Amino acid sequence: MRKVTLFIAMSLDGYIADQQGGVDWLQGESSNKDDMISYYEFIKNIDSVIMGWTTYHQLISEISPNEWMYADLNSYIITSKQKESHDNIKFVSKSPVKLVDDLLQEEGKGIWICGGANIAQQLMNADKIDQYYISVIPILLGKGIRLFENIDINQKLTLKATKNYNGIVDLIYERRT
Repeated sequence: MRKVTLFIAMSLDGYIADQQGGVDWLQGESSNKDDMISYYEFIKNIDSVIMGWTTYHQLISEISPNEWMYADLNSYIITSKQKESHDNIKFVSKSPVKLVDDLLQEEGKGIWICGGANIAQQLMNADKIDQYYISVIPILLGKGIRLFENIDINQKLTLKATKNYNGIVDLIYERRT
């Protein structure tokens, strides 16, 4: 059965973006070290990625403007904008919960919830997240976009693993049934 995983980075004080929506602070203590260690391991078990328009736009305009980073995945971009789907990038206007429910009916590997906060919060509130893979970045932002805001669910979790590298701490939790 497919698992739905929220794999995301946040500051030590719980923000996934700064006040302007920026993520240029997403790095460990040393800028010359590889901070993608966990991603390489995680992505092996994923074939679908879900994100909102803001995350998508940030990826194509700032983070990787010359190449779609997730070319090997089925990418689902949730947006109200009328955009034409192409290759493995699908623009959808349905709710994140409906999209996840539909994808869970299909065969495949894991489903990655990439961002943003609104999409993650809707899925958390609907109890659709099986695994939380949170990379805590060694920075305090003070203000910005919070990951765990507007959460109306009391979900018990089981700690599956922790990892640390370059000042980053990965926390991996699974939903406890």
